[in-house]
Amino acid sequence: MEQKALFIIFGGTGDLAYRKLYPALFNLYEKGYLKENFAVIGTARRPWSNDHYHEVVMSAIEDSGRDAGRTNSELPRKFASHFYYQSHNVDDAEHYVALRNLADQLDEKYQLNGNRIFYLAMAPRFFGTIAGHLKDQKLLTEGSGFNRLIIEKPFGRDYQSAKELNDSISGSFDEEQIFRIDHYLGKEPIQSIAGLRFGNALFNSLWNKEHIDNIQITLAESLGVEERAGYYETAGAMRDMLQNHIMQIVSLLTMERPEVFDSKHLQDKKIEALENIQTYSKEEAAQNFVRGQYGEDAAHTQLAYREEEGTADDSSIETFVAGKLITHNPSLDGVPIYVRTGKRLAKKSTQINVVFKNDDQNIFNSDPNQKLETNVLTLHIEPDQGFTLQFNTKKGNQGYQLSPVHLRYRKSASEKAKTPDAYESLIRDALMGNKTNFAHWHEVRKAWQIVDVIRQVWDAETPDFPNYASGSMGPQAADDLLARDGRQWIFNPKK
Repeated sequence: MEQKALFIIFGGTGDLAYRKLYPALFNLYEKGYLKENFAVIGTARRPWSNDHYHEVVMSAIEDSGRDAGRTNSELPRKFASHFYYQSHNVDDAEHYVALRNLADQLDEKYQLNGNRIFYLAMAPRFFGTIAGHLKDQKLLTEGSGFNRLIIEKPFGRDYQSAKELNDSISGSFDEEQIFRIDHYLGKEPIQSIAGLRFGNALFNSLWNKEHIDNIQITLAESLGVEERAGYYETAGAMRDMLQNHIMQIVSLLTMERPEVFDSKHLQDKKIEALENIQTYSKEEAAQNFVRGQYGEDAAHTQLAYREEEGTADDSSIETFVAGKLITHNPSLDGVPIYVRTGKRLAKKSTQINVVFKNDDQNIFNSDPNQKLETNVLTLHIEPDQGFTLQFNTKKGNQGYQLSPVHLRYRKSASEKAKTPDAYESLIRDALMGNKTNFAHWHEVRKAWQIVDVIRQVWDAETPDFPNYASGSMGPQAADDLLARDGRQWIFNPKK
């Protein structure tokens, strides 16, 4: 269904716009969500012309790997003709007047009905300034049209800075108008968690503390920091991955069943789920979270983190985090959620392992101490997409011995190719006013409050880094964390 809107992209010359936003908008155009009644204004400091901007947009489409010519070789050029560029200083009020005049002209030219999406593809320190000028210089339309603000992470460095940032934009936009991007929420396998849980009586009836022993979330990367060293030195794995992506996944896995599956009910349940994650004392945080930083590999072919270009020789920033969270949501009260993320690990994989309880006596073995293999449901997020269910069945031999087998479903390459990119999915949702896959302020707030305690403990100590080799699965302390509870990580490619 065609959507009418004017997009104003602050940071229109940046890497995010080039790699993600322009290809995503083109996909929506190619599929008919955008047709003739849309326009894009790109703004930044560079003195580009409209013609140069059009060439950049078409280059972005080509570089994204899309074979745009397979349908219509003129389509990218036709798409780019809807783009307009205006050199802009975000601190200069006069520039917003010129921006308003151009926006009003395009609104009339393309019959956009006052629908505007403001995309802040810039550093968060500019969010409040831009939001304030948008309101003061009357770029927000009145009447039947909508005004929506899309903002990127990182949303603050801790709870206090996140609150100040939120206060700076909430003076111009209501919470319902603010769309906080977490690109993991745009991934189709993450969006499928609710369907798996609440769309299948089998799993819905078992998703509780009576049947689930623990839940494990792994976001493992085989690469190092690469060209992101400058950013990573200020963020680390905790701020880069755990506070946002992992905590969002935790909320989807632990929330109670909503009465209706819509954005309002889902967000309410996610907020409730995060409110029910135990906030640790400093002593508990030190006991339940560990960190690491990669060193070189055994063959000396991979650089240690401290040897990467752009990092400090004595850097204490973490490239690995593992921890144990406890939920007090009623149906899963007391169930531990083990989380880990890290760089330079043995294998790239994002997966969720739901480990079911295995308390039954093994009647198929004369040894009473011989336990049955544990039933595990694995949700594969990337690079594979699909599910694996491990259960026990009789071996094909004499006697009656059981062994684990795996029921697998994997998306084929053609199925994955048809799946919308995360940014395409999220921009489409913002166009339609659907906030299901965006983070509410109260989700962000609670996640920071949980993380801040851990960060405070770590900042008061000097870690003994590096403490894990490139190509391993992290420091020994991560394994010890589970061994202390009589458990082990399900995903272990080093076995």
